Amino acid sequence: MPLRPTIHRHDDAQSSSAAERCMLLAVYFLFNLGLTIYNKLVMDHFPFPYIVTGVHALCASCGSYLFLLTGVFRPVELYRKEQLVLLLFSFLYTINIAVSNISLNNVTVPLHQVVRAITPLFTILIFVLAFRKSYSFMTYVSVIPLVAGVGLATYGDYYVTTFGFLLTLLGTFLAAVKTVMTNRLLTGRLKLDPLDLLFRMSPLAFMQTLIYASLTGELSRFSDYARTGMTRTMFASLLGNGIIAFGLNVVSFTANQKCGALTLTVAANIKQVLTVALSFMIFDLKATFTNVIGIILALAGGAIYAYE
Repeated sequence: MPLRPTIHRHDDAQSSSAAERCMLLAVYFLFNLGLTIYNKLVMDHFPFPYIVTGVHALCASCGSYLFLLTGVFRPVELYRKEQLVLLLFSFLYTINIAVSNISLNNVTVPLHQVVRAITPLFTILIFVLAFRKSYSFMTYVSVIPLVAGVGLATYGDYYVTTFGFLLTLLGTFLAAVKTVMTNRLLTGRLKLDPLDLLFRMSPLAFMQTLIYASLTGELSRFSDYARTGMTRTMFASLLGNGIIAFGLNVVSFTANQKCGALTLTVAANIKQVLTVALSFMIFDLKATFTNVIGIILALAGGAIYAYE
């Protein structure tokens, strides 16, 4: 008799209090928003996506090593097969960040947000097809206004090339895969500490970015830039970018472990529409009727998901 897929309320997550989950998601909002804006500003003046990715990985390596030295976490012993899994995960981690950074150079931020908004759909698809999971009907329903709402809320300055769109779509799929695999490493059989996972994966990701940068000729162009165009301000900007990226990685991994992969992607969508809403208020921008409907739809989808 074939086994029926188990219906999960949302997805794998370690037990934690509601207050702790809300705090984690709030901090995740702040770091995610800050890094998105910071990345765009840096990439406008520093067109080296692999190098930026390398800075992220290097800061994560140094930061997690400092936490190891201070005894915040203890690395678990892994067998060769498990080390291979982490190596493959590091490839996914590196490519995901690099593709996202490259796509930001080929599309506008509003369009980038719209395409990235379908990450929950990819996440559900991966869980259903790869792990034979199923969700309640209302969970599926909640994703529809959540995704559509982001599209309407960010409707505006759309510029895209075919290459840029396909690259952004690929980055969205890779982001979903990375989020799911992170969840499995943190809550599955290994149950790695978020800092332990970052400590093992970041040095591998850093070396990979250098290889990618060399193969694409970016490392050579960066060398020329470093001799003639690198300023102290740009160096400080890159360092700050890397520190924020490290903070986001720690918070993101921890939230993934405590709240679940799908919840994290839903939270990312809510972050996008809240960002749009705040920008209208802070910068006194004129919101269209379409934008307002989008914000309401997305928040309603998030509320349905949270209630369910």
